[in-house]
Amino acid sequence: MTKTLLPLDSYRLAEYAVPVPCYICHEGNSFDAERCRHCAAPMALAHQAQTQKIRPRMMAVLGTSGVGKTVYLGMLLDMLSRRPERMQILARGAFSITLQQSVVGALARGQFPGKTPGEPERWNWVHCQIRTAPRRGQLELIVPDMAGEAMLEEVDHPHTHVGIRRFLQECAGAILLVDASEMDDGSPEQDYFAMKLLSYLNELQDDGEPAWPGRPVAIVLSKADQCDNCFGDPADFAHKRAAGLWRHCVERFPRHRFFASGVAGACATIDVRGGGRIVVPLRIEPRGIVEPFEWLVQQIEQ
Repeated sequence: MTKTLLPLDSYRLAEYAVPVPCYICHEGNSFDAERCRHCAAPMALAHQAQTQKIRPRMMAVLGTSGVGKTVYLGMLLDMLSRRPERMQILARGAFSITLQQSVVGALARGQFPGKTPGEPERWNWVHCQIRTAPRRGQLELIVPDMAGEAMLEEVDHPHTHVGIRRFLQECAGAILLVDASEMDDGSPEQDYFAMKLLSYLNELQDDGEPAWPGRPVAIVLSKADQCDNCFGDPADFAHKRAAGLWRHCVERFPRHRFFASGVAGACATIDVRGGGRIVVPLRIEPRGIVEPFEWLVQQIEQ
């Protein structure tokens, strides 16, 4: 009879016995989990937060599907990483560079990046360190690129996406993108979605208290390169073409400001065999990308 000696890895059982709380939803996970089993957020956020003296803040980039959230966020990260004189930004973790890489790569090929998948486990997250020039203070920010369809599902049917709800409850501020070109064409859909989203934020509770009326919201009129008249006075443009959105901001969100932005200087529509018609950028001329983010960071620091 042959005897075999096996090492007893009891220390590993002890590691699994102590749950690691997710930084977004605070639910417990095993120490070696890659993503939270409840909200699918990267567990790297929790591990990084445990090693930092500064508690990371969270910021949301909101809007309908196709409004340009992914392009805006990817271009913002790329511009800030190359313009250290105004605001310094440094990504934390390899996963925080994926969004910037995919957006810049797609634009370099003359394409817009694909639509963000609806499954939370396929979203890109960004954890970055920010330093502003005047005070050289340090701010840690966590920003996900959430799918517009998932946001709409949560707004229409609360508690559908626990991760989205918990994230928005704890956000320090938000950038809300609305499609200026659709508004200029007279479509009311952007106004409707923006009103629904702002109403949802206004009703959120954090520790039993209203979460959002005192937090800053930057409303960004995206794709403004297709209607240059909104660059002069974005608030007046929104007042005339999205009166519901404008009134919600004035009456319920005292810390708000309207901006206009564009990434593509010109676009064209091409026919793809078997794929319908798609819009492609002819040239990249970012405009009004950094200003909303700078204003929001100043508001959060205050």
